[in-house]
Amino acid sequence: MNQCNNSGDFKKYFNENMKDLGLPVPQTLFDNFNAAVANAGLILEALGTLGKGATMAEVIKATTGLERLKVAASLGASYYVGAVIGSIAVASGRSLGCGSRISDMFVFLHKNNLTFDGWNSFYVRNPEILDKNSRFRVAYRSKALASNGAYA
Repeated sequence: MNQCNNSGDFKKYFNENMKDLGLPVPQTLFDNFNAAVANAGLILEALGTLGKGATMAEVIKATTGLERLKVAASLGASYYVGAVIGSIAVASGRSLGCGSRISDMFVFLHKNNLTFDGWNSFYVRNPEILDKNSRFRVAYRSKALASNGAYA
């Protein structure tokens, strides 16, 4: 059997992907696949209520249990949750196999009910979330700060 990665390294790969994008990762919210999917769902639910122009500060105020995300309060919520969802897909792909293809990402989004309005064009416009070799990964945080929440 060809094993590329260790199955217990979800947190390591998730944190690595977020760090490469220049985004903060609070302790415990995204430590394992189930917690990460649940918390991404909470952010998406709040965005559905607040609108895609919301900031993470507004999402934090509108939810309970996401207080540790204050480290990301200045970021556009749609950019942050987009990176979180992409990082979950990357980490689960790497920790369960030899990486993910973009088609795996789309299956993952639907399977875990993590789609959002404009998700497909969001990932097309921000391929650095999924592409570890993209030289633009470090610029993602700047895009999230400059977005004022909007991604469409």
